[in-house]
Amino acid sequence: MQRDLRHLLGMAGVPSHDNPRAYDWEKRLHWIMVGVALLAIPAFYLEDIAAAAELRLLGWELDAFIFGAFSVELLLMLSLVQQRRLYLRRNWLNLVIIAGSGLGLVGSGLEWLPVVRLLRVVYAGLILARLLASVRRLLSPSAIPSLLLLWLAALMVSGAAYLWLEPSVESFGDGLWLAFTTGATVGYGDLVPTTPLTRVLSVVIVLIGYSILSLVTASIAAIFIGEDERLLRREMHGDIKALREEITALRQELEQRDGGARAPGAEAGEKSDDVT
Repeated sequence: MQRDLRHLLGMAGVPSHDNPRAYDWEKRLHWIMVGVALLAIPAFYLEDIAAAAELRLLGWELDAFIFGAFSVELLLMLSLVQQRRLYLRRNWLNLVIIAGSGLGLVGSGLEWLPVVRLLRVVYAGLILARLLASVRRLLSPSAIPSLLLLWLAALMVSGAAYLWLEPSVESFGDGLWLAFTTGATVGYGDLVPTTPLTRVLSVVIVLIGYSILSLVTASIAAIFIGEDERLLRREMHGDIKALREEITALRQELEQRDGGARAPGAEAGEKSDDVT
């Protein structure tokens, strides 16, 4: 069922029994292409909603970057896979994204260009859904330091972005404070985003901060759950060991009883032989 759905959505990946290097590169590029696909969200906003010409130009540049990234990824994969036509049929959504982005860059098809951008957003969401299984690796005690470092790095970058883009932020410290209150979904209201671009940035920061903090909470919960599971395993191993010892003792007791029961019969047989 899941395989049929991936085929239907045009994101089935490398065909079976193909070049092993193609599988390796597909895994390496997964997260990169997810990040590139997510750029469709600010690109959609900047090109179609923003009023300033500079912001529309930035949206066009993001569109160009998405087009180039997906084109390079497709050419690389086609150079690695052995079943090229099958790969294109299984990943037709990449072709739609590349074609739509290319037409948008040259100014054609403006009436359906928002549909193409929406396809890019849907594509990013579907890839994230496929990669949810990988999140399980982050739900462990060893992943907590990495998650906290990622959260700190996101705060630093977001604080610098607010200092650069938000007029009400006058220092890097204020930018960090706004990034923290936004990412932690606290929102005290002392500093707020006032421009369209910083509002878009705030949406991204909320999504990133909420996701990372949720993973940290889940990892901490996994620590306690894992400790309970280890205690339960120890108890189970102890019970199994006790059962084995009891079974061994019962076997020995039965063997002793069987030996004692056979001994009188054997003596009676010997006596009857002597009489004859």
